[in-house]
Amino acid sequence: MRVLVVSESFLPTVNGVTNSVCKVLDHLALRGHDAHVMVPSCGAPPSYAGFTVEQIASLPYRQFPVGLPGLHVQRIIEEFGPDVIHVASPFLLGAEAIAAGRRLGIPTVAIFQTDVAGYARRNHLAALEALAWRIMKRIHRDATVTLVPSSATMADLRMAGLKRLKRWGRGVDLATYHPRNRSTSETKRLRKELSPQGEVVVGYVGRLAPEKQVERMAALRGIPGIRLAVVGDGPSMLALRRKLDGMPVSFLGQLSGPSLAAAYASFDVFLHTGEEETFGQTVQEAHASGLPVVAPRAGGPIDLVSDGVNGFLYSPGNSTELRRTVELLARDPALRARMGEAGRRGVLGRDWASTCDELLGHYSRVIRTAEIKSHRRSLSKSR
Repeated sequence: MRVLVVSESFLPTVNGVTNSVCKVLDHLALRGHDAHVMVPSCGAPPSYAGFTVEQIASLPYRQFPVGLPGLHVQRIIEEFGPDVIHVASPFLLGAEAIAAGRRLGIPTVAIFQTDVAGYARRNHLAALEALAWRIMKRIHRDATVTLVPSSATMADLRMAGLKRLKRWGRGVDLATYHPRNRSTSETKRLRKELSPQGEVVVGYVGRLAPEKQVERMAALRGIPGIRLAVVGDGPSMLALRRKLDGMPVSFLGQLSGPSLAAAYASFDVFLHTGEEETFGQTVQEAHASGLPVVAPRAGGPIDLVSDGVNGFLYSPGNSTELRRTVELLARDPALRARMGEAGRRGVLGRDWASTCDELLGHYSRVIRTAEIKSHRRSLSKSR
């Protein structure tokens, strides 16, 4: 297949969209397919996985480049001649690619990944929330199919009136994130730093931004025998430091690769705080690392955390429940071990290879459907 991958985010920016796009490109190369990448200008490398990366003019908005649509988008599509267009978390650039695909008769697969309307709702921007829903519905209405990461997001989109929705989750690197990392020298060194007196380490990994609600860690203030660890960076860093002032917390900054794997392995409990996650990739990485997870009963974690089996789900906004579940895990190492093992078992079938093969299946189906429609149109004209 020839696949045009259009993404609103790409390297060097590291986030969930970028990570999944890179995994898809790696898999396309592995399976022998051809690809071309279109992203907003962001200092991206000229190629990735052997595929050309084409940067489109953009404007900065809150630290993110926003690709500008225009006739050049259709020109690039026509020159590459893809069988299918993969559009990751579409906004302006993705919307233009989907529209061009419709004009050219090329099927489009849109990946719903960012709940823009949810962010607006959380910040009490009712008018912006309504606008975000209108834009989102218009974009995804024109896609051949929209792939949705979780049952909660599927329900939201169906309620909004969107059709042609299919589930597609995310893979997890089962080799990088593994319980055996606890025995590595890097993990042992970090563990001594985070838990000098044998304290239970409650860790968070992710972007530090208002929608991630990391400040909810303050609910753990005063629990004896625990220490907090925060991996990540972002605009909420200073506010979070003030909120957690006086608590035993280590800020480890943004980590990746083996260093991130060692951080997970140095935790005893993983705490996910955001209530607007469409999926929750860090939850999967924590489970792959053999950790019990505490998360709100909202969004993507509902599909990933089996309450009482591989972690606990607390009612959104309920700090008392959050504190109680962490206290329970902190004082019961056997429970942590049992839930951590269950978490690892639960993700064993979710490696990136099988997840991306599932994506290729979606590609094949929309391509086949487009071919059938094109054949029918040809027959109709010949008559």
